[in-house]
Amino acid sequence: MNDLTQDITTPVKPSIKPTVLDYDDVCKVAPFFKGKEKLVNTLLHWCAVDKTNDYHSRNMHREPPEFAHTLFEELGAPITIQNEDVLRNLPDGPFITVSNHPFGALDGVALIDIMGHCRRDFKVMVNMILNNIGALKPSFIAVDALASDDPAKRAVSVKGIADAMRHVKQGHPLGFFPAGAVSKLTWGLRIEDREWQPSVIRIIQKLKVPVIPIYFHGHNSWKFTLLGMIDWRLRTLRLPVEVFNKKGYNFRVSVGEPISPDTMAQYSTPEQLGAFLKQETYKMKKWQK
Repeated sequence: MNDLTQDITTPVKPSIKPTVLDYDDVCKVAPFFKGKEKLVNTLLHWCAVDKTNDYHSRNMHREPPEFAHTLFEELGAPITIQNEDVLRNLPDGPFITVSNHPFGALDGVALIDIMGHCRRDFKVMVNMILNNIGALKPSFIAVDALASDDPAKRAVSVKGIADAMRHVKQGHPLGFFPAGAVSKLTWGLRIEDREWQPSVIRIIQKLKVPVIPIYFHGHNSWKFTLLGMIDWRLRTLRLPVEVFNKKGYNFRVSVGEPISPDTMAQYSTPEQLGAFLKQETYKMKKWQK
């Protein structure tokens, strides 16, 4: 993908913490574990967080697109892109990408790999879990999907939305996963995004820039999916395992043609536009050989 790279300044990296999640982090969230470092480290091992920390500490010096690309190289999991010509002819100014969210972590990292090598100023709006990956923070804009009535969490989301809109208005591209959470099992026994969030679609309506749909083929393991039916927190704990069980996996990604602001203006409500953008993304579900 290096032949697509544009000469655009990469965001400056702040000081980076070597680990993504460690004993001290766990104790801050759950004081019960204070003094039980061996137990915490065992749990982190079971969840493959130790593998995540190892990869992060070895590669955190890399810029976000290279950090992301190196992960797929180490996994031996190539990314195959359908309709790559769109990436060779991206707009010079601002645009938005919308994507389905079947992997919950690796699709966000893959998006940084794919788009970050085309536009170094590309950023993705992510939740606070993915934002723990310090090496990728320069390419992330964080919001808290569970903000609810917590003033601190709500402040994070308000700032994230303001930062996202400013980023695009200043001429830069931005990626959204409008579902706001990883895909789930439907009543029709398909793994698919939930309804795309009207709050995200309203941002797209206000920004009035071209939108490029991107579809990620595949999904996580059935164990991951079934855990999500029991409790979303159990599913979240398994995310690192789902990263490292993708060794040898062939990630297939379809890129759609840009959708103009004039076309989107035909849909007056966020619900209508969200349904249209989701449809345009999911119509790429069938891989064209």
